[in-house]
Amino acid sequence: MTDRKPYRHRFPLSVIGYALWLYHRFLLSQRDVQELLHERGIRVSHETLRQRNIKFAPLLTEELRHREPRWGSRWHLDERCVQIAGVKHWLWRAVDEHGNVLVHLLQEHRDTEAAKSFFVRLLGQHNVPKVIHTDKLWSYGAVLRELPVLHVVEHIRVVSTARCNTIVEQSHRPTRQQERAQLGFKRRQRTQELLALHARVSNLHRHTRTTTPAALRRSDQTTALLLWQEVLQQAV
Repeated sequence: MTDRKPYRHRFPLSVIGYALWLYHRFLLSQRDVQELLHERGIRVSHETLRQRNIKFAPLLTEELRHREPRWGSRWHLDERCVQIAGVKHWLWRAVDEHGNVLVHLLQEHRDTEAAKSFFVRLLGQHNVPKVIHTDKLWSYGAVLRELPVLHVVEHIRVVSTARCNTIVEQSHRPTRQQERAQLGFKRRQRTQELLALHARVSNLHRHTRTTTPAALRRSDQTTALLLWQEVLQQAV
């Protein structure tokens, strides 16, 4: 990777990219990343890391999203409560049958209008699926009946007792862990941007922590890191 310095930045691209990758690949806080960089002789404040994340995270998210392959045709949808500065929000999330995160959206409500906004964003970024799995929230069914493009989609409602170990519930786990690492979320927009890039990086490295042979796993890791460097060159 060309180790150039972005305009009006003190650190080269390799340092900025490494800090962003650490923050979004692992469950670390800004101060954790600061200590890891300090151990390598790089002195940077956690506030500088926060500002770099605010500036570059949306750009990296879009670059990664455009490079993702077409995901599966079975959607699993769910929503969970998230506290942001003491205010209850709902994190709407969609994953495919392989566990890849498709879209997530923070909203203040859990009603039909919120569900419609969620589906509009989903359909704006992905093709119409064959099957949609949801819980028994009535808003999902209302939107599926309202949007003509979804009339041909099979809708499967999963009972609450069978949802404790589904793909989408497992996808919520890193969010809960990230929330604890951050000591809670403070702002809605920042949280949306944080979780968006976190999801894209998780999709990028999805094949690097499996039961595949070590040689294949290392090859997948190398491919993911090379793609991250390429995206960094284009976005920053």
